[in-house]
Amino acid sequence: MIFERAFRREFVQAAAGISVALLAILLSTQLIRLLNDAAGGRIAPEAVLIMLGFSALNYLPILLSLTLFVAILLTLSRAYRDSEMVVWFSCGQPLTAWIGPVMKFSLPVIVAIGLLSALLSPWANSRSAEYKDRLEARNDVSQVTPGAFREAQKGQRVVFVEDMGGDLSKVRNVFLAAMQEGKLGVVMASSGHQEFAANGDRFMVLENGRRYEIEPGSPQFKIMEFERYAIRTEDSVVREVEKLPGRLPVWELIRDGSYPNLGELLWRIGMPISAMLLALMAIPLSFVNPRAGRSANMMMAILIYAIYSNLLSVSKVWVAQGRLSFWVGAWLLHLLMAAVVALLFYRRMHLRMPLPWRRT
Repeated sequence: MIFERAFRREFVQAAAGISVALLAILLSTQLIRLLNDAAGGRIAPEAVLIMLGFSALNYLPILLSLTLFVAILLTLSRAYRDSEMVVWFSCGQPLTAWIGPVMKFSLPVIVAIGLLSALLSPWANSRSAEYKDRLEARNDVSQVTPGAFREAQKGQRVVFVEDMGGDLSKVRNVFLAAMQEGKLGVVMASSGHQEFAANGDRFMVLENGRRYEIEPGSPQFKIMEFERYAIRTEDSVVREVEKLPGRLPVWELIRDGSYPNLGELLWRIGMPISAMLLALMAIPLSFVNPRAGRSANMMMAILIYAIYSNLLSVSKVWVAQGRLSFWVGAWLLHLLMAAVVALLFYRRMHLRMPLPWRRT
């Protein structure tokens, strides 16, 4: 039908605009958080863009679900305001006839949400943690950023350089503080560079400076001046990424049926199911009453979405804590929402078309 094809095209256009807007908001908020972490020395500056990509993959299922819901809601609300739904009903088509066109548009998005939540999001979480651990394991010199204090060896060593040469081989005005055998050593030098020994060992070579050695709790300290001071540096051992439920693929969650894994599995199963129910719910919620204002249905839709999303999160936590059975948590909430969808359809169709025995 030409009418249906036109609306599916409008669904796609609305979804494209909404997804771009939501993605821009998501990337902006995540970028601010990552830049704050980089400024505080918690992650390397060069890792910001890669971590931003992993974070976007992690949140894409939620973003697509919200995009699908809002796109259908706005498109059908526009049809009500422009009296296009009057034409639809005048052709003898009931409100339930919208289920077919909406599902044809929604099915590819729902499949994408399922694949993202089942495979790509846990892969992005795992790769993000692995990449972050690999950066933290680098040697002191490779982590140096001009004008910023950098911690190494789990806070046992702090390095600061004021400036770096154009080829990044030399640094100027170096400050280094390190704990060794219960004593605090503070080194300040006017310049420094990195050297490699014949056996491949790396050394941070500082030139023209002073070293202060202080024992905490003791008034005694030592000062010595040097022309050349070499400190051996090495990469830390890259630790194995902790296997948290959010980083495991679906088959490992099923194989290891612990409570936290079951909670994560419930969340991943619930994402595509909730997206489908929200798409169907948008059909009766799209009705616009001119006397109630254009924003009334949107406020109701946002409230229902927030309640549904929060209840899904609560179910995940309760299953992870062993307070709720997995099978009860996996289906009870969705069955309740399906009942709400059916009730909304019935109420909208009932108000529009009174039952025969109630006509006067």
